[in-house]
Amino acid sequence: MHIIYLSGIFPEVTPMKDLITMWKSTRMIVLTAVCAAIYAAVLIPFKPIPIIPGATELRPANALPVVFSLLFGPAGAWGSAIGNLIGDTFGTLGPGTIFGFFGNLLLGYIPYKFWNSWSTKKPLPGSFLSWAGFISIVIVNSAACALVIGWGLHLMGLVPFVAIGNVIVINNLIVSVILSPIFLFALYQRVEKWGLLYTDVMSGSDISRGKFRKVGTILTSIGAISGMVYGNLIALNILDQPLFEFSKSFSGQFEIGIGLIPPIILMILGLLLL
Repeated sequence: MHIIYLSGIFPEVTPMKDLITMWKSTRMIVLTAVCAAIYAAVLIPFKPIPIIPGATELRPANALPVVFSLLFGPAGAWGSAIGNLIGDTFGTLGPGTIFGFFGNLLLGYIPYKFWNSWSTKKPLPGSFLSWAGFISIVIVNSAACALVIGWGLHLMGLVPFVAIGNVIVINNLIVSVILSPIFLFALYQRVEKWGLLYTDVMSGSDISRGKFRKVGTILTSIGAISGMVYGNLIALNILDQPLFEFSKSFSGQFEIGIGLIPPIILMILGLLLL
């Protein structure tokens, strides 16, 4: 992994390096396996209850990536991605699985990066500000996941963006706001006592803390949320885009694919600054 230097203005930065350096730790690898197993085990029983057949189903398990993220950091991110991949083998495995992998990776990556960018307190919402911060993270998290998966599946002509994207956002928001805090309050003190928080397991030098991480959270938020709004406006023909008129013959498939590239790039740039 190369270190990036920008004319001496930025410090030494390896974007998202904790996703790589965590693999040096046996305990983080074990935590990744545990997160993946738990996530898959909760996903699989709900596979027979589809919301969009072949694409997504009722997913109360989507409350778990937020919890895994705030407890286990990058192990929660990889565990969520791998667990979703395992779950897909029980009915929804297909070309869109690759986008599901990265969408769920973000579900387990964004929460701990955002929380640590703005707060030094434990990720246990209690005060008005902490609840506002937690809900804000869940909104961005849900939008980022939905944007990646919705964009990919729509571009491949599998499921319309306006359907899959909105279903993912709504499902993630509801279960994460209601269930994730319950799990966090039940587990945080125990995990902390056992010394299994990612900040206890990983050394400080292995955890990426970009100098401009607050800017990164803002760019990621703008990219994810504007992408979802923009995608819906395009898909519902509310927003006229003369530039992409040639794509009308493809039922908007490439119109969505091209139109959402700018907000996705903005979101990725923000993620690299975290």
